[in-house]
Amino acid sequence: MLWIFGNKKLLFRFSFFYLILLLVSCGNEKAIDNGKKIFRYNESAGIVSLDPAFAKDLPHIWACNQLYNGLVSLDEKLNIVPAIAHSWTVEDDGKTYIFNLRNDVYFHDNQVFNGVKRKVVASDFVFSFNRLIDPKIGSPGSWIFNYVRKDSDGYAFLALNDSVLRITLKEAFPSFLGILAMTYTSVLPKEAVQFYGNDFRKNPVGTGPFCFTYWKEGVKLVLQKNPEYFEFVNNERLPFIDGVSINFLIDRQTAFLDFIKGNLDFMSGIDARYKDELLTRSGLLRSKYHSKIYLESQAYLNTEFMGFFVDSIPGKVNPVQNLQLRKAINYAIDRNKMMKFLRNGIGKPGTGGMIPYGMPGHDSTGKYGYSYQPKQAIEIIRSNNFGSSITITTSAEYVDLAKFIQSQLTNVGLQVKIEVSPPATIRQARALGKLEFFRSSWVADYPDAENYLAMFYSRNFAPYGPNYTHYKSEAFDALYEKASGIPDLTDRIGLYRQMDSLIMSDAPVVVLFYDEVLRFVNNRVTGFESNPVNILDLRRVKIH
Repeated sequence: MLWIFGNKKLLFRFSFFYLILLLVSCGNEKAIDNGKKIFRYNESAGIVSLDPAFAKDLPHIWACNQLYNGLVSLDEKLNIVPAIAHSWTVEDDGKTYIFNLRNDVYFHDNQVFNGVKRKVVASDFVFSFNRLIDPKIGSPGSWIFNYVRKDSDGYAFLALNDSVLRITLKEAFPSFLGILAMTYTSVLPKEAVQFYGNDFRKNPVGTGPFCFTYWKEGVKLVLQKNPEYFEFVNNERLPFIDGVSINFLIDRQTAFLDFIKGNLDFMSGIDARYKDELLTRSGLLRSKYHSKIYLESQAYLNTEFMGFFVDSIPGKVNPVQNLQLRKAINYAIDRNKMMKFLRNGIGKPGTGGMIPYGMPGHDSTGKYGYSYQPKQAIEIIRSNNFGSSITITTSAEYVDLAKFIQSQLTNVGLQVKIEVSPPATIRQARALGKLEFFRSSWVADYPDAENYLAMFYSRNFAPYGPNYTHYKSEAFDALYEKASGIPDLTDRIGLYRQMDSLIMSDAPVVVLFYDEVLRFVNNRVTGFESNPVNILDLRRVKIH
C-alpha cells in the first residue's frame, strides 16, 4: 500500500485496505461489503503472474484485462475498436501502421511516480513491445511480433512524438491489427518495471479500469476501481462497480456451492460433477435456479483438443511420434457420444479440423477431420507394433474426459495411463515439451483463423510460441507464409482450409469439440456482456 500521498488519498487507501482485511479474514463476504459493489468470482486454475507478458491463458488474461489496456481492443462482436489509440492508418501496402494516442490516459497511482500523475505516451508502447520480445523476459507471447521488421538498431517500433506511434512490418500481415488487441500488448510504465524487476508480476501497474490492491497468492486477489479511468458511457466514468475479488479455491465443487449460496457472482463453464444439477439434457438452466442465477450462452471460438508432442522427449520413448498411432487414436474416439454424456450437448463434435465452428475457414463437411471409425482404428493397431503404453496428462477438472478417452482407446486395443497434475504444472511441462499426450484448448485471440494455424507454424515452437506439439511441415509453413501476404480474408480462406487439411493428415492433435460460452451469473449482476472469445469485461457491470 502507498502512504505518501495527500490526506484524502491516504484516508481512501486506508479505508479500502481495511475493507480488504475484512474480505480476507471473514468467510461471509456478502455480510461485510459495507455498501461496496464488489464483483466476486473463483479461479480454480490459479494465477502465477499479473504481468501481461505472461497472459497466455484465460485465468491470467481475465485478471490482466482488468488492469491493463493496449492500443486497440475487441468489442462483444469481435470488432477491432479504439482503446488507448483513438485512431490509426495503415500505409505502405499494409506494412506500416500509424497510431494516434489519446492524451487523457494515465497509469495507476504508484510510489514510483512520486505522487505525480503519469500520462501514457508513445514511447511507453515502444518500451513495452521491446520488453515483450526480449529473450531475457521469456514471454510466451513474443511470437506475436514475428512480422515486425528488425533493423540493425532494433525492432521497428518508433515514437514519432508523445502521441504518435509507428510500427513497421517486414511484410504485410492482415491479422496484425487483431493481434494488437491481445493482452500481451498492454502498455507498461518503464519506471515500475525497472523498480520492481522480477516482482513486477505481483506489483502490476497499468491503465485499466481496476487497480491492483491486494494479492495473497493461492488465496485471494483484490482489485479496486480506477478513479481516473479514461472511458465514459453517457458521461459516466467506467467502471460502475467498486472492485473485483478473486478467490483461488482449487476444489471446483466447493466453488460451485459458494456460487449457489450467492457468495460468488459468476461462474464460467460447467464441471462434469454438477452439470446435471444445473442443466437439463438439452443444455438449459433448470427452473429451480431461475430465482438465483441466469445463464448466458453463445458460440465460442474455442477448439478443445488433445495434443501430441511429435518431437523427441529426452530420456524416454515417445510413442506418439508414430503417425499411424496418432491416426488410430483419432479414429477411435466417438465424439458424438462424448458430447451427449459428458457435455449435455453443449458444443459441437470436433470433426471439422482445428478451425472452430463459426470461424471463416471452418470445414463444416467433415472432409478434413476424423469421424468415429473403430474398425479402422483396430486395423491400424493390429498392423503395427506400437509397443509402450500412452500417458494422458490432465488436471483434475478434466479427469472424466481423460477417462472417456482412455476407455475408447482401450476398446481398440491400446494401453493408456492417466496422470493427474495441477494446471500450473501441466502448463509448464507442456511448454517445455515433457508431455506426450495432453489436453488443451485454443480460444481465438482475434477473429481470424490464422491464430489457430499459428499453433502449427514451425517458427512458433514452445516455450516461445504456441506450437506446443512441435509440429513441423515445410508445406504447411509455405502456405502459412503465403496467406500472411493476402489482405482479403475471402482470398485467404482457401489457403486456411489447405493448411487445416495438412494438420489433420499429420494428426498432431485430436480435435474433440468446438465449445460454447456458458456463463452463470448471479441475478444481482446486470450489464454482464458475453463474447465469442470469453474475455471477462467488467467495465459496464452493475451490481444491485
